[in-house]
Amino acid sequence: MKKNLISIVILALLIVNVVLSSVTLISVTGTNKKTAALVGDIAAAISIDLGEDGSEEEQETVPMSDVVTYDIADLTIPLESTDGDTANHAAVITVTFSMNSKDKDYKAYGDLSTRESLIKGEINDVVSSYTLEDIKVSSSEVEQQILERVQKMFDSKFIFNVTLSSALYQ
Repeated sequence: MKKNLISIVILALLIVNVVLSSVTLISVTGTNKKTAALVGDIAAAISIDLGEDGSEEEQETVPMSDVVTYDIADLTIPLESTDGDTANHAAVITVTFSMNSKDKDYKAYGDLSTRESLIKGEINDVVSSYTLEDIKVSSSEVEQQILERVQKMFDSKFIFNVTLSSALYQ
C-alpha cells in the first residue's frame, strides 16, 4: 500500500512540475519578445545594423549555368617603381570577368569586346598603381578594385567577379 501511495505522490509532484515549467516558459518567452523588440527599436534609433537583414554588400550566388566569362589576355602593364629601385617592373596578366547572363543589364552590356579598350584602361589604372612587392602580396585586392571600377563604369553589377587567371610579374 505504501508503494502505491508514494507513486501517487510522485505523479502529483510530476504534474505540478510540468504545470509550473509551462507557466515559466510562457512568461519568459513573452518577456524575451518584448526585450528583443526594445533592443531593435533602440538599434534603429541609433542606426546600428544588427546583421539580421541581408546587406547590399553581400553577394548573391550565381548558378554555374548562368555564368558567362570574358577574357582579356596578355596585358602588359608597367608597375610603379619603389624608392631606390632603378629597374622597370611590369605585370603580364590575363583578366577573366565572370558575368551573370540572367542579369537585366547583361543583354545591353554582355558583349564586352565592343568596350574592351575602356576596360583595359581601367585595368591599367588599377594595376599600374601597385609596386612589384605590393601586387604579389595583394592580388585579391587588385581584383576587387578592378571589379569595383568596372561595375562603376557600367553602373551595373552584371559583372560579379574578376579573376587574374594568369599573372607574371617581372
